[in-house]
Amino acid sequence: MSHEFSVVIERDSDGYFVASVPALRGCHTQAKSLDVLMRRVKDAIELCLEVEEPDPNEFVGVQRVAVAK
Repeated sequence: MSHEFSVVIERDSDGYFVASVPALRGCHTQAKSLDVLMRRVKDAIELCLEVEEPDPNEFVGVQRVAVAK
């Protein structure tokens, strides 16, 4: 059976790419390159699916919001 997941990718202050899968609690990984990150996030998703069911909520997107400090 095939699943498709939204993945949120950020770059941290050390230059690593960090991937999180909102539908799978605690499912995240990191790597120095996007190619390696995508391989790792697939592995992480497979491992997470072994122990939990995906959250049925639909990921809609990410918005940037500016606020005064």
